Amino acid sequence: MQSPQGDFEMSDAVLFDARDDGIAIITINRPEQRNCLSQEVRDALFAAWERFENDDAMRIAILTGAGEKAFCAGGDLKEMVETGMAVPARDFIPLPYDNLELTKPTIAAVNGYAFAGGWALAQNCDLCVASSNAKFAVTEVKVGRGSPWAAPLIHMIGQRIFMEIVLTGKPITAARAYEIGLVNRLVEQDALMEAALELATEVLEGAPLSVKAARETVMLSTEMGRSAALQAARAAHELTYNSDDAQEGPRAFAEKRKPEWKGR
Repeated sequence: MQSPQGDFEMSDAVLFDARDDGIAIITINRPEQRNCLSQEVRDALFAAWERFENDDAMRIAILTGAGEKAFCAGGDLKEMVETGMAVPARDFIPLPYDNLELTKPTIAAVNGYAFAGGWALAQNCDLCVASSNAKFAVTEVKVGRGSPWAAPLIHMIGQRIFMEIVLTGKPITAARAYEIGLVNRLVEQDALMEAALELATEVLEGAPLSVKAARETVMLSTEMGRSAALQAARAAHELTYNSDDAQEGPRAFAEKRKPEWKGR
């Protein structure tokens, strides 16, 4: 995968922690700016996602923000004024599975504000863990901007809830986000990364090809009707069924031991 804007060196605007267990932790590191999506942060995020996708040792990523106040407060409004930005470029914000072709699962670990583009980042990750002090908002109506990226929310939350969120621009609490299904797990602030790592580990316990096909099935199901989704899902799982891991799993269960996945 190559960034739409070219190749970028990693900077301290976004930190990349490649752990030995296959988990990559990507941290937006501008807490004094509420981790807003400045040009510097956007470039560094493109580089971080590129590194994650191209490193075979990394199997799942956790995206979070430095500090306790903000996951990401959205776009840099000062930059928008200075550049006279109208319609943002298609690759303005690096969004997983949208303008970034990622093939691995991702988790958003939301600490503090996730507003506008910050909500978009959390929304586009496959899973979301939030701290009790987190707040989510699609604030574009408050500043005369737009939120076309929010369209997929119709597959995640109810229509009336979706409508209220985008028409009012008012923040919702982490508890409310959990209640409506936007957040998978809700924890106290000091337990956020522990919970995100726990969830990532649970995903990694599964057979790699099975996890990949399962993720594809969920996404396929949001794109098509029931019959077409079933047909596409069967095709997505064919490699899994024919893999060595498909024999190893039942064998390990019968032998009462932990399976040794090969990813093939």
